[in-house]
Amino acid sequence: MKSKRAIIFDLDGVIVDTAKYHYIAWRKIAQDLGIDFSEKDNENLKGVSRVQSLEFILNKGNIQLPQEEIETLLNRKNTHYLSLISKMNHSEMLPGIQELLQALHREKIPFALGSASRNARRILESLEITGLFAAIVDGTDVTKAKPDPEVFVIAARRMCYTPKNSIVIEDSKAGIAAANSVGMTSVGIGAKSILSAADYVLPNTKELTLDFIKNLVQK
Repeated sequence: MKSKRAIIFDLDGVIVDTAKYHYIAWRKIAQDLGIDFSEKDNENLKGVSRVQSLEFILNKGNIQLPQEEIETLLNRKNTHYLSLISKMNHSEMLPGIQELLQALHREKIPFALGSASRNARRILESLEITGLFAAIVDGTDVTKAKPDPEVFVIAARRMCYTPKNSIVIEDSKAGIAAANSVGMTSVGIGAKSILSAADYVLPNTKELTLDFIKNLVQK
């Protein structure tokens, strides 16, 4: 029997914490440009594209660059980031997530990845969980970044579900806004004060249990 609803997972901050690697790579770019870049600044980059992230840093430093130099910086950041994540493995998955994905797969509750990252497939392969997903949609599949819902709408469509029958699990305000804009049920992972727009907010991935998901799917 087909599940009533499907799940769409964000990657960073939900399945694995690559935010620290993005931060290290972006901080190096910012430092090379003479721009201070803190962990608080890095929070503004959650859920947004690589291009938008660099735009934020350049705006912070009041710097304008020709497109050629922008492309060089984007490639330099990605090369540094890829070197940092090349040694990732399943031990870096957030608490309870590996077990949850395996349980959802056994229960035949379909789930997809909906991530802005162009490196999402590479990360899933490093974690050895690619085959569990019914669909994978990443930054190479979309033209619009969150809070535009494109990445989630495509993921739902690939699983043959409507937005209203899809549940998005996110850790960013942009991701929650994207899900809400098309009537998807939104589950925020993190602080309620930040993710107050979500339909449900859990403090961490430990609280994202199979029972919680099954209750949502059956509604």
